[in-house]
Amino acid sequence: MDVLVVDDHPGVRYLLDIVIREVGHRVHTAQNGLEAVEKVRTIRPNLVFMDVRMPLMGGLEALSKIKKMYPDTQVVIMTAYGSDDTILQAQKQGALCCMAKPFDVDSIKDFLEDFTHRTSQAKIG
Repeated sequence: MDVLVVDDHPGVRYLLDIVIREVGHRVHTAQNGLEAVEKVRTIRPNLVFMDVRMPLMGGLEALSKIKKMYPDTQVVIMTAYGSDDTILQAQKQGALCCMAKPFDVDSIKDFLEDFTHRTSQAKIG
């Protein structure tokens, strides 16, 4: 599975890169929403982890653009500022779910395992 990690903080990208590779997936990274939209065009990832607050283009704007281009691309919004309004906006724009930062490494692994299982079941069924 190809996973795109979008965050303006190098430490977050690095941590998710390690965790996602540990469970056997390919990782691509971007540091803002603008870069994410371009990478989605070229890579067509199965899953995107995207921060909300980033320079140049924020996560919600990028989410909207990605869903217009490729409605089947699944996007997880990550935020340290999980206001109800942000979560509601993300859901309205088609986010798979929202995750609060900082996150637990084991919860990311569990999420990936569940997502992979559900995706493979959908292809079979």
